[in-house]
Amino acid sequence: MTGPLPRRRFLGYVLAAPILVTAGSELPSPDLTELLDLNDIMTAAALPTSGLITVEVGTDGTVSFALPRAEVGQGITTSTAMLIAEELGVPVSRVRVSLADARPELLFNQLTGGSNTTIATHTPIRVAAAVARYRLLAAAANEFGTTVADLRLAAGVITDRTGRSIGIGALAGKAASPGTLAVPVELTPREKLTVIGRPHGRIDALDAVTGRKKFAMDLAVPGAKPAMVCRPPTINGKVGTVANLGDVREMPGVTDVQVISTGVAVRADTFGQCIDAVRALRVSWRPGTAEGKSDDTVLRELAAAELPLGPRPPTPYVEGKFTFAFRSNSALEPNCAIADVRADRAEIWSSLKSPIVARQAIAARLGLPVSRVTVHVVEGGGSFGRKLFFDAALEAAELSQKIGKPVKLMWHRADDTRQGRTHPMATSRVRIAYAGNVVLGYEQRHTSVSTDLGHGLGELLTAMAAKLPIGDAAFAQTFFQFSQTSPYRFGSVSRLLSETDRGFNTGSMRAVYSPDATCARELVVDQVAARMGQDPYRFRRNFLRDERSRAVLDRVAEAGGWGRPMPPGTAQGIAFHSEYKSVSAALIEIDCRPATTGRPIRDGVGGPRVTRAVFAVDVGLVVNPLGLQAQMMGGIMDGIALALTASLHLRDGYFLEASWDNYFYTRMWNTPPVVQIIVLPSTADKPGGAGELGVPTAFAAVACAYARATGTMPTTFPINHGTLSFTPKPTIPPLPA
Repeated sequence: MTGPLPRRRFLGYVLAAPILVTAGSELPSPDLTELLDLNDIMTAAALPTSGLITVEVGTDGTVSFALPRAEVGQGITTSTAMLIAEELGVPVSRVRVSLADARPELLFNQLTGGSNTTIATHTPIRVAAAVARYRLLAAAANEFGTTVADLRLAAGVITDRTGRSIGIGALAGKAASPGTLAVPVELTPREKLTVIGRPHGRIDALDAVTGRKKFAMDLAVPGAKPAMVCRPPTINGKVGTVANLGDVREMPGVTDVQVISTGVAVRADTFGQCIDAVRALRVSWRPGTAEGKSDDTVLRELAAAELPLGPRPPTPYVEGKFTFAFRSNSALEPNCAIADVRADRAEIWSSLKSPIVARQAIAARLGLPVSRVTVHVVEGGGSFGRKLFFDAALEAAELSQKIGKPVKLMWHRADDTRQGRTHPMATSRVRIAYAGNVVLGYEQRHTSVSTDLGHGLGELLTAMAAKLPIGDAAFAQTFFQFSQTSPYRFGSVSRLLSETDRGFNTGSMRAVYSPDATCARELVVDQVAARMGQDPYRFRRNFLRDERSRAVLDRVAEAGGWGRPMPPGTAQGIAFHSEYKSVSAALIEIDCRPATTGRPIRDGVGGPRVTRAVFAVDVGLVVNPLGLQAQMMGGIMDGIALALTASLHLRDGYFLEASWDNYFYTRMWNTPPVVQIIVLPSTADKPGGAGELGVPTAFAAVACAYARATGTMPTTFPINHGTLSFTPKPTIPPLPA
């Protein structure tokens, strides 16, 4: 075939196989210099191997697909099944979506992050399914002695004009090919979609609520016994000596006690016995990488690293500086992995968002060829960016190799809070210059403890480059500059990142830099609007760059009744955020009255309560509206936590929090009783990013509402960080009772 394909036509492949296996590809844009954001970069990196993503039709009429991304609760297995069902003409219930093992041949195409999954896989999956549909219809036409035009495929059954029918399972072998063929196909046009865009419940919902869903710790790997690690009292401390190894080995149920790179590991018959053994160990520890540091010392380092703003403008301006505390990346499911390492091979099971680099790193740690290491990706119970890293898998592999036995290693919740990945402490300074009713310039200097981007783009080469000093800075700048948008017509824009202090275990929490950077921007936008004597909503609307952005802002203002009278001490806040071809706006109502902020909360800080949240979003083509609404609800809860309650307190080289009981993610007492998610209709043929979109918008809107309710712009987040409402648990033993 020569010449360009029409707008909805794509090139797919029929792979050589005894049953029908098809692959989809998306032709890259001819002008790669038009890269606009981080998601474009990730999608472009995935394109060369998108033809390796395959859909398989089985003889039983089911359709199988191994998704090269990690399902951690965001619902991508459901949206993937919907994409296949749409193009292949089968019920969603007939599609079996599993998670692919680590596949190094996919290169950059097996990284889950940056709201990229649906964007990068949407077209290749649909193309592979469309190729399968084409081959099945051709096989049926041959079977019936008719033409494809005389056939109809619906609900997994092909029917001709005379009423004869045949299931796709019976055609799987006949539609297969002894060699790989290139097949041009045309995708279903937007106006004829019947599955995509329709609300669909999660395909794993019943298993999740009945306990049948399998996570890593649920797997029955022969011989794999529970294991836990006694960890240092300060961040990244190292084992000095262990006074009672022999005694602990004799404890009930304990099979092994072994010093590893991150502490002293214990293997036993049960996790309860592991906890008892860890608490019994007497270890002398060497200093860690954050020894003696506290919130105040880190803030001084950030102040010294902050890049200066430009010369003070001759016109009026508003300037603000904001501080964001450390925050935990702990997910609901504790960090865990299973490892079975033998002399000549290794097998790993874990929830991994970067399984290729995990496989390569584990092979290097064990001294084995990559081909002798198998990494199975298991569904995970949450991530917040945490599962971009594979700390537990590395520990499990190291322990299994040292003791020569399979292990089922799990972190304690205190481990994840104290020694796990955190969202870095950061400051953000914003200056907006204006004259009359015109904004002349926008400057932002974001300064942060270094964000560990050592997962790279999901494979070892970029991961190693990201760990080099110059590579680390380059990756950070790339992530920052290509993930931050300038949605307003604010004249000259200057935005710079500076990072410091690599002594912490950090990671990319949802939206990476955007929650902090957007919150700082939107707060100062409110201040400029006030200086100009303009309504915050009208001000934003006047300066937004396009109609699509104004539409989401208008929708929340209308649905939320922007400007309605509210009692003193309560207020509305409004904010806008865009990223990855998607736009969003939030209207938040907050109650900061003394009766609310002073109400008693057991072992916690009361503070304000968000009473209403209205959120509008346009993400282009929506695959599953129910899934999108759930993503936005989760983003709202994250935003409330970041604004009001959720932070880690650093003291003497360790974090005081030690689990969810004193790490205050959004609780029922500050969750809004009224939440409204509005999905705006779109004519787009492709989806935009959604997984991280809601967090910055909600965070900023809560902050703006708080400022209007109290009459004071907040500058430190979360606002309750200065109040320590709990008695810190001891660090020795590391697992609190």
